[in-house]
Amino acid sequence: MMGVNITGLKSLQAELEKRFGQAKMQEISDQALFEGAQVIKKELEQNFESFRDTGASIDEITISGPKDGPNGRRRDIHWVGPKDRYRLIHINEWGTVKNPNPAGKGKVAASLEGGKKAYRKAVKKVLESEL
Repeated sequence: MMGVNITGLKSLQAELEKRFGQAKMQEISDQALFEGAQVIKKELEQNFESFRDTGASIDEITISGPKDGPNGRRRDIHWVGPKDRYRLIHINEWGTVKNPNPAGKGKVAASLEGGKKAYRKAVKKVLESEL
């Protein structure tokens, strides 16, 4: 297996911040992350249709506001709503001892994998249009 080593990202980031300012770069980054999260959310909604019951798991998919994390800025996709679907997502993704293969097993992972290219494309589009 071959690897690629990319250098100069820190200097590129410093140069962009010098040209546009740190606040503007954070604003652009946050918008790019939001557009990317929208892509993954749409992928989740499509994949969840296959085992839809009441639709609460789809309706409660939420994108968080931008946050600082150990690896930089991020937005989280989680489940928030009156039906507390967040409690069932883990069970549905991994199964249980009594039901090891629920209808929605692996749908979150499949959504993340299936949305990688579209996510990158959405982020790239925002960055190209803003820079």
